[in-house]
Amino acid sequence: MSFRIPSLIPRLSAFARTPHVARPLRSAVRHASTTPPPPPRFPNFANGRPRMSAEQAKNNESFIYYTLSVFIGAFGVTYAAVPLYRLLCQTTGFAGTPNTDASRFTPDKLIPVKDAKRIKVTFVGTVSDALQWTFTPQQREVHVLPGETALAFFTATNRSSEDIIGIATYNVNPQQAAQYFSKIQCFCFEEQRLLAGETIDMPIFFFIDPDFADDPLMKDIRTVTLSYTFFKARYDNHGMLVPATN
Repeated sequence: MSFRIPSLIPRLSAFARTPHVARPLRSAVRHASTTPPPPPRFPNFANGRPRMSAEQAKNNESFIYYTLSVFIGAFGVTYAAVPLYRLLCQTTGFAGTPNTDASRFTPDKLIPVKDAKRIKVTFVGTVSDALQWTFTPQQREVHVLPGETALAFFTATNRSSEDIIGIATYNVNPQQAAQYFSKIQCFCFEEQRLLAGETIDMPIFFFIDPDFADDPLMKDIRTVTLSYTFFKARYDNHGMLVPATN
């Protein structure tokens, strides 16, 4: 059995040399080699950076202002946290802080409740380890009616050889009674500068709100303790008086 494949070779060779076939092939190759490819598309750059549209620039500017506002607001809230917390405690009696809101010192609050039981108010004075002072109450206790004003004194002595600024914090126990313990005048949270070796008396003028007698939660409370602690004080970078640790 024989194959006739060799007989096809002359025909294929002749077809390849035909002008109407070879010319289009050569033309297509020439066209492909001479036509430049389309230029690549890159982002629009100016001075080495992408050029943004006016809308994008406005959005970015708004975002920057918003972020800056949040940062400034957070810093302001942090800076004001201590005074605001102190004001909240002094106004509401929260966290055992006596009430110092002068708007509540109305004449009707200063009328003693005659048929109420007297409340024993005891006093405690301490100082921090960093403060070279002695600080003690002149009386251990007083007995008052709700609505009755009372005056008490503490004595502070600077035992060091230099002038020292002190600042006092205070609280009332039990804490639920703090909302009724109202101080008309006191030395708390105020700068107290004592010269070397100086001794001074510090008064506190207070009363217990008459509503104390009508509150069923207060019926078992017969003793209220007012405590003061003096700390060595200094001025921070913002000019605020804060306790010092040394």
